[in-house]
Amino acid sequence: MFGALLRFFRERAGLSQEALGVKIGFSKSQVAMVERGARPPKGGFTPQADAVLGADGALLAAGEKLTSSRVASWFEPFAEEESTARSRYEYESHLVPGLLQTEMHARALFRGACPPLDDDEIEELIAGRLARQRMLTRKPLPDISFVLELSPLTRPIGGRDVHRAQLHHILEVSRLRHVHMQVMPPQRETHGGLSGPFVLLETDDRRRLGFLEVQTQSFLVDEQAELGGLFARYGILRTQALGPEESRELIEQVAEGL
Repeated sequence: MFGALLRFFRERAGLSQEALGVKIGFSKSQVAMVERGARPPKGGFTPQADAVLGADGALLAAGEKLTSSRVASWFEPFAEEESTARSRYEYESHLVPGLLQTEMHARALFRGACPPLDDDEIEELIAGRLARQRMLTRKPLPDISFVLELSPLTRPIGGRDVHRAQLHHILEVSRLRHVHMQVMPPQRETHGGLSGPFVLLETDDRRRLGFLEVQTQSFLVDEQAELGGLFARYGILRTQALGPEESRELIEQVAEGL
């Protein structure tokens, strides 16, 4: 809503995003991100924009009520449910899950984003990703399970040293008694997850939710018929994957080979 209000006053003043940026000392991309809600206004952005656009304090008042999230806007509804969930299950085929990423691994991922992200936005997203990881240690302890393909465990995102540290971190998390880490053997001839990765939650009030992400599109699943199929699929994946001990041994072998 803050972004929509900013755009209203900017267009009323007959200014482009670039022109407004020049007048208040911010780049066109920063103005654009604030308008679409992708980042909060920082520093003197709000008071300067209010003065330049003749908003008569409207932007200042709106800014006082503004709260910002450190996760991507498309992920925020799911992140809110995740923070208090009783159970969380994830199947991942392409990258190390956000809950398991080290800071350096996450930075390498965001630096390689397409289209490119501003440095400030990268730092905000990293902070949000690390904050989400409090789920791993919060109380009461949630039931957490991962089924990972071998591919994200062998792809050296960030280089050899970053990747080695990432694998050691995954091993540390796998030793937590409420976390179940399993690796899918690549030689399987049948596979329950060929439709792609997904995340499942059982919320604090016993509701079930699913989250699907494809490129820049994401979907929150709350229809029980669809959720029944996803939970059943995850159960199949757990039976097809290696057990926790075998999985840990395989991750250790990958780390030792670096």
